[in-house]
Amino acid sequence: MKQFLSKFFDKTFWKFILVGIANTVFGYGISLLFLNVFHLGLWISSAADYVFGSILSYFLNKFFTFESKGNTKKTIIRFTINIVVCYVISLGIAQPLVEYILKSQTEFIRDNCALLVSKGLFIALNYVGQRFFVFKETENKDK
Repeated sequence: MKQFLSKFFDKTFWKFILVGIANTVFGYGISLLFLNVFHLGLWISSAADYVFGSILSYFLNKFFTFESKGNTKKTIIRFTINIVVCYVISLGIAQPLVEYILKSQTEFIRDNCALLVSKGLFIALNYVGQRFFVFKETENKDK
């Protein structure tokens, strides 16, 4: 178990966290803009976050975090699958959970909290997906 934890929380993990912080601020800002200024609803606003944020994330993680030299077409396909799966799971869990916990609050508060909870779930799922699915060839070359 100790070996797994040291492998999981290595330099790559911390680089992913650094990229994730920048990407989260960028994407969350977009989702708040779409939700609160353009009034486009929770799912469209969060989708905009993930579309724009994912473009930034792909390049930062490919070249900085995972230093991947792998097939770009292959990693883009895997990356897209990973993002879609993580997005649907995270918002699919966050929205009903926040609705239930904050049922007495306004829709504005519930939607904004759902975005935040979804973002946290997404980050955790996304790290696992990118490290062990999208950019896994980098891991195999390091061995």
